[in-house]
Amino acid sequence: MYLSCLLIDVGENPDRPRPGRLWLRNLYHVHQRLCMAFPSSDQKEKDPSFIKSFDPQGFQHVHGERNEQQAFLFRIDPLADGREMILVQSALEPDWDYAFQNSPFLAAPPACKPFNPKFEPNQRLQFRLLANPVRKISQKSVGADGKPLDKKWIGKRVPVPNDKLEQWLTRKAEQGGFRIERLASLQPGYIYIKGHKADNEGNRLFSAKFEGILEVTKPGDFQKAIMSGIGPAKAFGFGMLSVAQVK
Repeated sequence: MYLSCLLIDVGENPDRPRPGRLWLRNLYHVHQRLCMAFPSSDQKEKDPSFIKSFDPQGFQHVHGERNEQQAFLFRIDPLADGREMILVQSALEPDWDYAFQNSPFLAAPPACKPFNPKFEPNQRLQFRLLANPVRKISQKSVGADGKPLDKKWIGKRVPVPNDKLEQWLTRKAEQGGFRIERLASLQPGYIYIKGHKADNEGNRLFSAKFEGILEVTKPGDFQKAIMSGIGPAKAFGFGMLSVAQVK
């Protein structure tokens, strides 16, 4: 795997054009641009300067199940100085020069390095996760008044209540081969997803940023959780579990 860091030029003067800041507001476009870093050999041969319109077929192998052979995860991280950074974890080595050769979005050359961590039982790690915690309405679900919900809601995904977020993370941790030792920060909120069509106003996705200390319980399952991500909406920057040695 590979881990990349993209520093985005969000601009400092509100009276001057700030294309990087506007770009980050449309996660459809962010995901599309990141996909462009993984072109097929045919794509690069047919369009080496990337001047043609984006064709998903030329980048098809980045879609589908996320594992050590394909796809990527990403997260937009605000920095303390007001700048924005995108972390990208990918199965394949990205070609950022190809993806950004015709764009004004980057504030510095991309940094990319191999990322092949090995985990051990009982290993303690710092973690950060921006997730989209949702639950599916079942036929047994009831409303706040204790009455069964209307049938139109069956199968719909709804945000996990704030007071249940720790439980949601605990379940995901058990499935992912780790346990939460200490939850230092939990920030629920919403992220606006702008529609990718002109007549689509978009919608909001529920988000929760978790930070703390975890302990690895099953290294094999944990490795899969790192590669595949946690929860839904990964194409919009959710699900990437970042870890680091405990200081």
